[in-house]
Amino acid sequence: MIVRNQQEENILKEAAEISVSILKELGKNIKPGITPLDIDALADKLCLEHKVHPDFKKVEGYNNATCISVNDTAVHGIPNNIPFKEGDLVSIDFGIVHKKIYTDHCFTWSIGKPTEKNKKLLIAGRAAVENALPCAVTGNRTGDLGHIMEKEAYKAGFTTLSMYCGHGVGHSLHEEPEILAYGDKGTGQRLENGMVICVECQVVDDDDDVKIASNGWDAKTIHGGNSVMYEYMVLVRDKAPVILTDTLDWDFVI
Repeated sequence: MIVRNQQEENILKEAAEISVSILKELGKNIKPGITPLDIDALADKLCLEHKVHPDFKKVEGYNNATCISVNDTAVHGIPNNIPFKEGDLVSIDFGIVHKKIYTDHCFTWSIGKPTEKNKKLLIAGRAAVENALPCAVTGNRTGDLGHIMEKEAYKAGFTTLSMYCGHGVGHSLHEEPEILAYGDKGTGQRLENGMVICVECQVVDDDDDVKIASNGWDAKTIHGGNSVMYEYMVLVRDKAPVILTDTLDWDFVI
């Protein structure tokens, strides 16, 4: 999606605001004994209250409002009935359709105080994505963002998964361009003023590989290492991006 006028931008910001408010409420309800299915049911309830549609349910073969990935599940975790426990790392990936505009964003929390290694992983995951955000400006290339994400993860001793990527968003859930979580400066597709993109990556305490669970969705780290995922939806502008799903000040410990 490329925003062409103020009306489109206003609807986009409205959709993002609703989406962030729902994700915030989901995060508040993560606690030991609660299950991912409980959180997913709450997402459905909140979408109804806001008169929006959970956009993941528009993906063929996917029947949930959220993806909830715990510990060694890096992405695409199908909500299940296994209760959360103290120390879990919980990533909730979520989006809505509001007035035909799609959102998509993700945040990872630690239930209670994380171990030193998990804290380092959480910090590295956020830094990988959040330090790439300022590069989402007109004229830069997708490789500029991927270069930063990979550099930040590796600097902390972790890995970004190369088989998943950020993407354009707005008129549908996944659009061009692809934004890889690795790359070289000055390579890839050039960003245009008004482009709406999701900057995201999975940072893992493991190798750059996954195994898909028997449910066909859960992407688990190859050796059982933990994973975190952060995703921000931004509007590309000439001087600085507009961060649409602004969760920059959220605490990752709940």
